[in-house]
Amino acid sequence: MSPCSWCRQMTRFGWFVAIALGALVPSLLAQQPATADAVQAPEGLVRLAPDYEIWLDKKNKRVVLVGEICQREGQMEMFACPRKTKEHEAVVSLATQAYMVHAALVALGAEPGNPAQFVPEYKPAQGPEIEVTVYWTDAQGKRQQTRAQNWLRNTRTNKEMATPWVFGGSGFWVDPQTREKHYLAEDGDLICVSNFTSATLDLPVESTQSNSSLMFEAWTERIPEKKTRVTLTLTPKLKGLDDQRGEDPKTDLLPPPKVDKPKDGRE
Repeated sequence: MSPCSWCRQMTRFGWFVAIALGALVPSLLAQQPATADAVQAPEGLVRLAPDYEIWLDKKNKRVVLVGEICQREGQMEMFACPRKTKEHEAVVSLATQAYMVHAALVALGAEPGNPAQFVPEYKPAQGPEIEVTVYWTDAQGKRQQTRAQNWLRNTRTNKEMATPWVFGGSGFWVDPQTREKHYLAEDGDLICVSNFTSATLDLPVESTQSNSSLMFEAWTERIPEKKTRVTLTLTPKLKGLDDQRGEDPKTDLLPPPKVDKPKDGRE
């Protein structure tokens, strides 16, 4: 199966293909990366879909994403969301679909735990820790990097967020008429700082989603201007590997893929 054929199937069959990704990825990685028009994936990265900015870094066992700053002020319910979903309450909007991120993490060996539960009693999200790192070019043209936690301030302690993210894995909604399964995080709950039962990545501690008592806000002074393109790396903590691994992928320096319209309808 060629990478492009695989990408088309990922979009067409959604989550069902994502489940099979763990088996498909060895053969995929042995082939040439998929590209979108003239956009060339950096060496060592495998692009997972030509019309989305998501790659597998097979050497460093991490997922590489590109997005842009969408909010710099106010209280936040998530750090990053898929584009055209919850940009009003996230710092970064990502040019990907949520199930692709889930599938890529599984392919790297990160097994999802469970999202937060509220009934019959509260239980926090559980799963392997995922280190989220941000790379970008500042106003002076210099490359910068930081942990994603450094862009979020705890409203109770007035300090940067100290809690890691865990791979809870979201869940599914089944259409009662068509019986099709839909990955819940596609509505925006990709990298959350408030607990959601639909979160792909969430905090392993209680963090309310009530607007009157949200725990985290954007640390405005540390965040570049809106529309700044950024690279995010999601690095699962895996046995025998350093938690911090790999250099700046610089994928945000590439032009966005030239496509008529993404297959998810998001522009």
